[in-house]
Amino acid sequence: MGHSHDHGHSLGPESAHRRVWPMGIAAALIGSFFVIELVVGFVIGSLALVADAGHMATDLVALVMGLGALLLARHSSSEGDKTFGWHRAEVFTAVINAVLLVAVAVFVLVEAVDRVGDHPHVPGLPMVIVALVGLAVNVAVMVVLRVDAEGSIAIRGAYMEVVADAVGSVGVLIAGVVTMTTSWPYADLVVAILIAVWVAPRAGRLAIDALRILAQRAPTHIDIDMLRDRLAAIPGVTDVHDLHVWTLTTGMDVATVHLGAVRDNAEVLADAREILEQAGLPHATVQIESTEEQRRCHRDLTW
Repeated sequence: MGHSHDHGHSLGPESAHRRVWPMGIAAALIGSFFVIELVVGFVIGSLALVADAGHMATDLVALVMGLGALLLARHSSSEGDKTFGWHRAEVFTAVINAVLLVAVAVFVLVEAVDRVGDHPHVPGLPMVIVALVGLAVNVAVMVVLRVDAEGSIAIRGAYMEVVADAVGSVGVLIAGVVTMTTSWPYADLVVAILIAVWVAPRAGRLAIDALRILAQRAPTHIDIDMLRDRLAAIPGVTDVHDLHVWTLTTGMDVATVHLGAVRDNAEVLADAREILEQAGLPHATVQIESTEEQRRCHRDLTW
């Protein structure tokens, strides 16, 4: 149905290769501290430490799954039936991360309600020591991941969890200091609840971003109506239809469009390429159609 022209950048695994080492280092740091925090939390009976360890466990899962997604993307191939490779693995990882975050938040809230009225005694000094170590680990991981956080939804999900966990470490530190100085028995409980409340909305936003990609919605930074109008204004273009814009994974927006034209196809294609690249769509497929091909396309296609 007309002449199809594809242009743009390759969906190759170069960027995934660059991101693997930071994710591996971050996973090793988080995994080591998770064991320490969880053990101390159960030994001294600190719900805040257990909550923060639970959140750190989701950090670890996020990093491991994100690392797996990047390794798959690193070895992605457009051969066979995987025409887009494994790039969507990052998006599925982000959805799972969001679910885990919500689960941890619910668990902490339920446990906190059960402890109300028990006047639990939690020693403050171990909380302070573990919180300081945890804060240092989280800051180190944030530094490692920050560069690539905007370029990958998997890394962004892990980065967001580490940021939230750093806030949790600060909360545990405050609870430990309050417990040591005032002996107030509910400092640990209050901080645990605050950690849960802090985590939940961030998990929701991550899930929305990932589900938007899975639903193949157009990227929010691209004005589809304006793009259609600009393509229609190309000299010689008589019709713009079957314009589809979606996100394969973070930083990888793609598009297809059919243009009816009465002008030289190469000239129309060059103008369309420039407009699409200006809109942030360097990887697009443009199909130029004659009048007869346009009629056939409108008649035969129903989506």
